[in-house]
Amino acid sequence: MEPPGPRHSRVGGNLPIPPTAVPSPAAFAASSPLVGRGGCVIPAYAGMTWDKDMAMREISLREYQPKEERLSEDELSALTQAKKDLGLSIEPSGHGAYTLRPSSVVGAVEVDGLSIIIEPKIGVGQLVSLACYAMDPRRDGLVKFGGDFAYAEETALPEFLARAFAGAAAKAFARGLLRGYVAREEALQTIRGRIRFDDQIRRRFGLPMPVEVRYDDFTDDILSNRLVKAANRLLRRTGPLSPGTRRRLGRIDALLDGVSLCGYPRNAVPEVKFDRLNAHYETVVALARLVLRYGAHEAEHGEVRASGFTMDMNKVFQEFVTAALREKLGLSNGAFGERWVNSLDVEEKIRLEPDLVWREDGRCVFVGDAKYKRIPSRDRAERASNADLYQILAYATALDLPGGMLIYAKDNPGEANEATYTVRHTGKRLQVVALDLSGTLDAVLARVGEIAEDARALRARRRAA
Repeated sequence: MEPPGPRHSRVGGNLPIPPTAVPSPAAFAASSPLVGRGGCVIPAYAGMTWDKDMAMREISLREYQPKEERLSEDELSALTQAKKDLGLSIEPSGHGAYTLRPSSVVGAVEVDGLSIIIEPKIGVGQLVSLACYAMDPRRDGLVKFGGDFAYAEETALPEFLARAFAGAAAKAFARGLLRGYVAREEALQTIRGRIRFDDQIRRRFGLPMPVEVRYDDFTDDILSNRLVKAANRLLRRTGPLSPGTRRRLGRIDALLDGVSLCGYPRNAVPEVKFDRLNAHYETVVALARLVLRYGAHEAEHGEVRASGFTMDMNKVFQEFVTAALREKLGLSNGAFGERWVNSLDVEEKIRLEPDLVWREDGRCVFVGDAKYKRIPSRDRAERASNADLYQILAYATALDLPGGMLIYAKDNPGEANEATYTVRHTGKRLQVVALDLSGTLDAVLARVGEIAEDARALRARRRAA
């Protein structure tokens, strides 16, 4: 259902806004500056109240790090029903306390009176930057945090993302809503554009009215605004968000009142082509596509309802490594990426799908896999996981390659940078490298460039063989 008009718009579920309270794009930008460190004062509409229960208990966790918390029976029951969606393990530790151990899922979710915040190790800003790059690496570093986008790193993912989105929208809308030409085919009582004579004869049987026409309409109901509106609606359903942030999202909704609300599949969010006329929309569209790509987390388990915004670091890391390596190697989507390859067995029953496959002239010349895992430190006898090494060996064997590469995420200075294992009797070399995700996005991409050189070296061994 389309949202109500300006006379009955609602902001964050609060009181109706009178017509005079709906801001113009310029007034919206002026009254909604980018949020800097420490926040900013966002004026509320007169009589507006916050209808969310702010007495919710907060539990802060960190990705992969266990934490002991005391839980009531109701809280334990709610978390138990939602733990699969959160990738959370719960183990009793005695005297009413439980050890909560997150996995690779990060973000924030509200569950039946609990606000669960799971922080990523690399920081929320870096996480969003990597995810945006993975979606569109051609705009290298379009979404970077710092300067205008300076938010405290302890801000939860939904709040961080909503603030950044609202700030980018304020800058984009400062020049007014973007408008463009959209082709329309309609039956009208007047002639507009060109008459579709075939449709007129087939549908009207010689009647002069209405007239089947095709025309170009100059409107703000275009793809860019539709993406922003769809993402804004999704964020407004997300919890937990502060009252100020919900008000800003509500004002965006009011400005986009005349834009169609469309749904987009997560794996098929459309891209927007940019030029000098719509370049000021690039950042807000990039954030909108990110929101639509991962979507809000909403689940119901009996009487327990969970809502929030989460991202799986395994998925983010794999997509970032794939996109960044592809760019550094100068390859197309068809030449490099994740795809099904030869089966492991002659009977073709064991299918293989590596994350990183480089094809030339119809043949595979490089294979690799991206794993969001730690590599043990140098002073320990441990090494990369046996299962991961077996997996990359299976890829190299099935594809008849001299070796393969495992790319891990490095988040500790004590972790090894790389290691190489030579398989007995076959001579296949399994190269393990760790990608440091700390620092700026440019620094991370520079490290990906070094891994790309290792990939070229493995490819050269294949061609030499």
